[in-house]
Amino acid sequence: MIRGRRNVCVAVRRPDGTIAHRCEPLEPFLPEPLRSVPLLRGVSGLVETLAIGMRALAYSASVGAKDESQEIDSNSLAIAVIFSLAFALALFFGVPLVVSVVLEDALGSDLASNLFEGLTRLGIFLGYVYMIGRMPRIRRLFMYHGAEHMVVHAQEESEPLDVAVVRNHPKAHPRCGTAFLLTIMVTALAAFAFIGRDPLWWLVTSRIVLVPVIAAIAYEAVRFTSTHYDNPLVRILAAPNMALQAVTTSEPYDDQIEVAIAAIELTIEADEGVA
Repeated sequence: MIRGRRNVCVAVRRPDGTIAHRCEPLEPFLPEPLRSVPLLRGVSGLVETLAIGMRALAYSASVGAKDESQEIDSNSLAIAVIFSLAFALALFFGVPLVVSVVLEDALGSDLASNLFEGLTRLGIFLGYVYMIGRMPRIRRLFMYHGAEHMVVHAQEESEPLDVAVVRNHPKAHPRCGTAFLLTIMVTALAAFAFIGRDPLWWLVTSRIVLVPVIAAIAYEAVRFTSTHYDNPLVRILAAPNMALQAVTTSEPYDDQIEVAIAAIELTIEADEGVA
């Protein structure tokens, strides 16, 4: 899946070896004047990416099932997105919070409890990414993830979109969604560190209400590092994000790179009004 300026295109390898594809215009979550406002654009981008990702997965599944004409049920899609968000909040914010509350007396202070909560959240996230990466199907997905990054690198450097050329590029990219998620975890650790934990209703509410704010800040941080990645200091700051992609991307096969090339070529054509 490749997202362009105005369109997003998905390319999928059919069971018979040919490549199926679908392009659709981006549907902004916010009106155009607000989409360029710092922080607001982060929340907008997160909502749009969730919707696009779920539709792409649904299309991929339909191609694999040899039923490309099957319409996607918008209600089912909405339920899946809501369930995914609820699961993520429960796992990455709820579980660390409960553990920190149980150990609050032993930790001795609000700051220590908040830091323990944040480090637990970070540990759960890293462990989750590592564990799912060991699943054969997810590992194959991570190979496609690496192929996407490689073709984007080639396109950004105005090189030919050829398998041999694309393979010379790295699998990690500073604008990766993995970088965004890790930045959210680190931002949450810093944001919650100095927030009081009493009363209990505030402790719980703050972890829910502030998630969009933290996501917006993380988006701006990733946007800044990707825009200024040539700066040596920025490269140092972005190093953890790039290192994590060693887990969430894998070396792709040639046929996977071909699918990624098809997706980015279709996206370019769609943005130029050709497709």
